[in-house]
Amino acid sequence: MQLQFFVRSPTHQTLTVTLEPTQSLTLRHLKSSLLPNPRSVSSFYFSLNGKPLSDSTLLPNPQITQLSTLFLLPRICGGGGDGGATGAESRDCYLKMYADKKPDKIDPNEKRLGKWLNCALSYEPLREPCVIDKLGNIFNKESLVEALLGKKLPKEFRHIRGLKDMINIKLSMIPGKESEAADGATFQCPITGLEFNGKYKFFALRNCGHVFSAKALKEVKSSACLVCHKEFVESDKMVVNGSEEEVAALRERMEGEKVKAGKEKKKRGIDVVDGKDCGKLEGNEKLENGKKSSNGGVKKFRAMDVAPANATKEVYASIFTSSRKSDFKETYMCRSLPLGRN
Repeated sequence: MQLQFFVRSPTHQTLTVTLEPTQSLTLRHLKSSLLPNPRSVSSFYFSLNGKPLSDSTLLPNPQITQLSTLFLLPRICGGGGDGGATGAESRDCYLKMYADKKPDKIDPNEKRLGKWLNCALSYEPLREPCVIDKLGNIFNKESLVEALLGKKLPKEFRHIRGLKDMINIKLSMIPGKESEAADGATFQCPITGLEFNGKYKFFALRNCGHVFSAKALKEVKSSACLVCHKEFVESDKMVVNGSEEEVAALRERMEGEKVKAGKEKKKRGIDVVDGKDCGKLEGNEKLENGKKSSNGGVKKFRAMDVAPANATKEVYASIFTSSRKSDFKETYMCRSLPLGRN
């Protein structure tokens, strides 16, 4: 019986091959008869059902059934069997490929401007009225009041308990920068004209709230404010957005002021808990968890305290059910009488 099958060439042409029962040949001979250039025989191979066939396969073959289709495909020359690497790549290529990507570095200028031009709490652009805490952080007063009312202050600002801990400051607006949409610094030193952008050191005066550059206070030596002429001392100068060392010094001074204020209030008979004024204690009042409590001056009745002169206090007290009530337990049968008396 003749064996008839089809061959699909690389040019997508379908050829019909018929073999006589007495005829026998290999796939290599079949390729030679189909390809015009005998030298290119090794560049092609036969495939059946997606599986490559060896060139030494004899025809007829049990794998090749009647009317089956063989595909004549070109061999793809690669650089090796490891996924396409040719060895031409340098080691540096692989190091870059598998290296952990580092997070993008924050521009120090952007970080500085964000700290000096925006509120330390809401990160919105600074706008009057503004306040400053005792560590040199500047806030929009409106944002701070909302956070205090909603009790949403972050942990880094836990030293702020109310507006009493803040100082109202007066910033000098740069002419022409009244709009909130203006780019860059909005405020400046009223004396030197240096912009309030973090490039220069600024101080706030605690007694009046005016803000000046360090250059202005250094060049104009005066013990009075350069704007309102209110007298101030060296301790009234507070650095704005200071360095870590300057903030640590301000924190130490703030803690010292709290301790000093607490001692003064105690001298006046006012108790202080965690820096809070609890008021003056009077009469039978006690301080519990920072709150005043009073027992009203009424002493609880005890039978043992009013026992007759010749009576044993314990025996006399046993007459009253309230004296030993905790020693007995009620039962479901008789709840009115304690155990041992029914």
